[in-house]
Amino acid sequence: MRLPMVGEDVDIEQTKQMVDLFLAKGFTYFDTAYGYINGKSEAAAKEALVDRYPRDSFQLATKLPAWAGPKTTEEAQGMFWTSLKRTGVEYFDFYLLHNLGAERTEAFTQFGIWDFLAEQKKEGRIRHLGFSLHASAEYLDEILNAHPEMEFVQLQINYADWENRIVQSKKCYEVARKHGKPVIVMEPVKGGALAKLPEQVAGILKDADPGASPASWAIRYAASLEGLVTVLSGMSTLDQMKDNLSYMEHFTPMDRGELAVIEKAQEVLAAIPQVPCTDCKYCMKGCPQNIAIPGTFKVINDYLIYRNLAGAQGSYKWETMRFAKASECIGCGQCEAVCPQSIKIVDELAKAAKVLESA
Repeated sequence: MRLPMVGEDVDIEQTKQMVDLFLAKGFTYFDTAYGYINGKSEAAAKEALVDRYPRDSFQLATKLPAWAGPKTTEEAQGMFWTSLKRTGVEYFDFYLLHNLGAERTEAFTQFGIWDFLAEQKKEGRIRHLGFSLHASAEYLDEILNAHPEMEFVQLQINYADWENRIVQSKKCYEVARKHGKPVIVMEPVKGGALAKLPEQVAGILKDADPGASPASWAIRYAASLEGLVTVLSGMSTLDQMKDNLSYMEHFTPMDRGELAVIEKAQEVLAAIPQVPCTDCKYCMKGCPQNIAIPGTFKVINDYLIYRNLAGAQGSYKWETMRFAKASECIGCGQCEAVCPQSIKIVDELAKAAKVLESA
C-alpha cells in the first residue's frame, strides 16, 4: 500500500532491495491488495518477488474489494482472477475479503463472494481465507457468528487506537480472540503517525530508550500481543526496512516497564485533538469534487499539534495543487460511507477550510 514511488510508478529497484533484505532476514509475509496503487502493487509483487524467488520461500496475501465498483457478480468475482494474473501465482497463502463494514459487507453477499472464495479454497487457489475489517467490535462479533468458516481476521491495532471509541482496537482484538481467530495486525504505526510523534510524546519514548525509534515502540507493542499471524508494517524505504528488521529479527515482547512507558505516551496523545485519518484514500475514489481529503487532514493535524499556521498553509497549497480544496466539498457524504475510521469528513473539511484557507 505504501511502496516506494518514483512519480506515479513504483520504485521497483528499491522494492527489490527491500524484498531481498526482508527474505534474507528470515521474514516471508507480503501483503498487497487488488486496489493498492491502482493495481500497481500486485504487479510490483510479481516483478520484485514472485518472478525472482521460489514459490515456497514466501507467503503472499491479497484482498478483494467487492464494494469498489463492480456492477455484476462476474465483475466482482473477476477481481480474484485479475489478482492471480497480476501477481503471477497459482495460489494465495492468505486471501481476504477487503474492508468489511456497514454497506460494504452487503456487496460480498450480493455478489456471492463468500461462497465463491470458499470454492477457490477447496480448489487449492487459496490456502487461508479471512477478512479485514474497520468497524466496531459488536459488528465483528456479528460477522464471525455468521461466518465461522473464516480462518483469521485483519484488524487495525496500535497503541494510539487501543482504547479509541471509534477504532476499538482492544475490543476488536478481544472479539477475535473470543472466537479463536488469529489476528493479522494492520496500521501498527497508524499510517506513519506514530513514527512522527509530537515532541512531548517523543520525549517520553526517548527518555526511556534513547536508541529506539518511535516506530519500534509502535510495532513491538502490537507484536507483543498473543494470537497473531503477523504485524504488517507499510514500509516505504529501505531505511525503514532496516530499522524494522533491527528490532524484529530477534524480537522480544515488551516488558512491564516498556508497557508503562507506552501508557504515558497514550495519555498524552489522547489529550491532543486530531482527525484520525490513516491516508488509506478510500474517500478519494468516488469524490465528485476530487478533494484532497487525506492531504487536508494531514496538514490540519500538523497544525493542531504544532500550531504553525504559515507552515500549514504552505503545505496545504502543495496538497491541493492537483486536487480541489476543502471548501469545495458539496457535502454528498460518499466519503463518509467508505471511511475505515468513521470520520465525519464533511464537518472536518469545513473546519479545516476555515483555518487553512483563511487570509
